[in-house]
Amino acid sequence: MSILYLLIPLSLILLSLAVWAFFWAVKHDQFEDLEGPAHQILFDDEEQDFTEEERLRRADARRQTKDSNVKRDD
Repeated sequence: MSILYLLIPLSLILLSLAVWAFFWAVKHDQFEDLEGPAHQILFDDEEQDFTEEERLRRADARRQTKDSNVKRDD
C-alpha cells in the first residue's frame, strides 16, 4: 500500500511531462505537415530548386560518370 504514495505522484509527473511535450510540439508546428516529407522522397529533385553553381556541379558529375562508363566499355 505504501508503494502507491510513490507511484501516484510519479505517474502524475510523467503525465504532466507528456502533456507539456505535446503542447510544445503543437506550438512549434511539429504536426503542421505530416504527409509532405513522406511524399517528397518519391519525387526527383527539380533542377530549378538548385542554385546555378549546384546545377553546374551536378552536370559535371553526371558528365564524368558518363565518361567513366564509356571508358569501361572500350
